Order: sequence, then structure tokens, then C-alpha cells
Amino acid sequence: MRIVIFDMDGTLVNSGHDITASVNHVRKKIYGLAPLTKTFVVEAINRDQRNLALLFYETPLYEPEAQQEFECHYHEQCVRTPRLYPGIRSLLDSLSHQGVGLSVATNAPARFAGRMLTHLGLEALFDRIVGSEDVVKSKPHPAMLLDILNGYGYVPGHDRALMVGDSAKDMEAARQAGIPGAFASWGFSPEGGGDVILSTPEEILPLMEERDNFFTQAR
Repeated sequence: MRIVIFDMDGTLVNSGHDITASVNHVRKKIYGLAPLTKTFVVEAINRDQRNLALLFYETPLYEPEAQQEFECHYHEQCVRTPRLYPGIRSLLDSLSHQGVGLSVATNAPARFAGRMLTHLGLEALFDRIVGSEDVVKSKPHPAMLLDILNGYGYVPGHDRALMVGDSAKDMEAARQAGIPGAFASWGFSPEGGGDVILSTPEEILPLMEERDNFFTQAR
């Protein structure tokens, strides 16, 4: 069995504009603050250590009113301008055609990922979408990845699984789950470690064709 687990935002989909629009909506409506730039927002999301409530809304705690307002706004906003990164659609089609199991592990609520993938006509290609509401701890904790792997009946040493993401949190989750991590350099973060750095999505295909070397060395 071969499995690829993808991060969502910054790996499959460039959703930076929509996330920023919803953050700025909350800043203006709830806090009366000036807008942030997309560059700041997407960089902040993938920081290893960060308090997003403080960075985005200048308050130490993510207040229920602000969370509710963001999620209500983003439910509509998330399907306005999401764009697949170049090469992602053909990659997913190729992997699916080869019988590779495809899943998503996102630190955002799974319903947003599902909504975006449906909007983009890709949801049917994925077996699972695991989000922040589905586990006690999000990435870099490995709970999301382990949940997905267990759902496939993954057997270490026999099956092959790969985590593809654009942050150090994704790569650490992969390490703790005992599978290799491939860092997507086209995403939101300029660097994030991992067992291999990808320049383009197409580079995943030969990795999944390798029999032993890559997966043995990465464990």
C-alpha cells in the first residue's frame, strides 16, 4: 500500500488571500484594527511558536466572539479565490490513477478543507480529511497522521507513506509518526526541514515509485 498525506493550505491550495480577508474582517469588525498584509498573515500561520490571537487581533486569547466571526466569514470566503498550486491537479490525478491512497491533515477545521476541495472538484480523490476538531492535538503532534495511517491499516516496514507539507510542523508530525516528510517549497514557508525538499509537486511521483531506499533511510 502507498499513502500520501497532504497538508492543505500552502501545500495543495494557495488560500492566503482568503485567510487574510477573513482575518482582516475580524480585525475591523470586532477590534477596530487596521488590515494586515497577506505576507504577514501566511508567515505567522506557519511559525513554530506563535499566538495567533496576539499576532492577528492584539489580544492574548482567541475570544469566542472573534472565533465565531472568523469561521462564519471564512465559510463563505474560503471558496472565493482558492487556487491549486501549479502541478497539483495533475499530480493528484496521477497518484489516484496509480491507486495511491490520498488524505489531508490540516490544522484548520476539516469542513473548510472539504469545502475548498469540493469547490475545486477534487474532494472525490481523497479518502480522509482530518482537521483540528478531529484530534486532541494538532500538528506538530502526530495524532492526525496516525489517525489517517491507522484508517488505512498501515503496516510500518511493509507499506509506504509520505507526508507532504509546507511547514516545520508538518515535518515534525511526520517524524513523530515514523514516516518521511517532504517539504513543499512552493508553499507559505520558505523552509521547514524534512527528509526531502520538493521544488515541484511532480517530484513526489518518483519518490512513491522507489521500492525501499528512500523510505528505509527516512525512518
